[in-house]
Formats: sequence, structure tokens, C-alpha cells
Amino acid sequence: MRFAVIGTGMVGQTLADKLVALGHEVMLGSRTKDNEKAVAWAEQAGPNGHHGTFADAAGFGEVVLNATSGTVSLAALRAAGADRLAGKVLVDVSNPLVFSAEGELSLNPVNTDSVGEQIQREFPQARVVKALNTLSAPVMVDPGRVPGEHNLFVAGDDAGAKAEVVSLLQEFGWPAGSVIDLGGISSARGMEMLMPFWIQLMRAFGTTDFNYSFKRAE
Repeated sequence: MRFAVIGTGMVGQTLADKLVALGHEVMLGSRTKDNEKAVAWAEQAGPNGHHGTFADAAGFGEVVLNATSGTVSLAALRAAGADRLAGKVLVDVSNPLVFSAEGELSLNPVNTDSVGEQIQREFPQARVVKALNTLSAPVMVDPGRVPGEHNLFVAGDDAGAKAEVVSLLQEFGWPAGSVIDLGGISSARGMEMLMPFWIQLMRAFGTTDFNYSFKRAE
């Protein structure tokens, strides 16, 4: 299968590496075709790794993963092109983190909106699923880094798209029962609001190898 990964940071490259390791073809998309990070990644990824602009990647991928910072996601996806995203599953992994000059963390948008919802509104023909934004990149693609059972979340308005994303997560090693469906794309608000708490936990634990685990009474 062909995947587009929009964004060349650690999250994007970690997801792209995993997809290539699973035998998929991947194009890492960036603002410019000669982006140094994207070129270097494609060279080490082998014949199934490619690089290009956001638009190149969106046109190439059957599934698109948005791994950009949430504050620039809309701009990156506009550059990718609505026509190239139409009809495709678009997995939004972003978080709209904003750091002040003093290092204080906030979210924008927050409470009454989310990046996931903004993407779905602007690209109504895309099948947006919020996922993988509540944990570190290494754990996204290797859940065994954290012992025991732990959870992921998905949110989106298209049930078929969510099923496709859960199938992909199973390829990553996540049991289907570990993925909690939170409902429509408006649930992305709560998922994004988990990230400031996650950062506080990271500082307390001194590691990124942890995740949320939820239990309910039988």
C-alpha cells in the first residue's frame, strides 16, 4: 500500500520507518522537494522510501498521515491540495501545542474546537481520523516498549475510515481491543487536551516510554 507522511520531524520519520519496515511504500512530504531531512530519510529507507513536496506526497499516498505540528497543519494540508486528499483516509496525529516565551504550554485551538475538526471542515471530502496523538512516537509504532495492556484512541465521523485506521494500528502491533473509539471528530478536542498532561507526566517520569491504560468494571 502507498502512504503519504506529511511532515519530516521525529514523528513523521518514525511512522514512515515503520510503514517501510512493514513493506509499504512511503513518500515523506515537506515544503520543498529538496528538503534535507526528507532526502536523507528516503536515501536510507531503500526502494520503498520516497520524498517530495506536500502535494507530491498527497498525490502518491492512498492513505495520508498528518505528522506536522498542529499549529501549521492546515497550511501544510492546503499545500498538499484538497483534490489530492479527497476520498482518502487522513490520519491526523498532530497536537496544537503553543509555548510562550517563558516556556508555558497552551493549546490553540482548545475547548470548543480542535485541529482534527478544523481539518475535517476545511477538507470535507477527506475521511479524517484523529489517532496516535496521545503518546510518544517510539511507542506509537512499538507498543511493546510499555509492558502490559494500554490504550489508543480514534475519533472521526467516517466509521469505515476508523476501521481502516484500527487495521493499520494492528499492523503496528496494537491489539484491536486496545483501541478505544471515542466517536465523532469532535472527540479530537479531548484527545488533544491530553497532550499537556502527557508532557507533565513525561517530566515526572523522566521518560517517554509510558502510556494511558484504562480499566472498567465488568
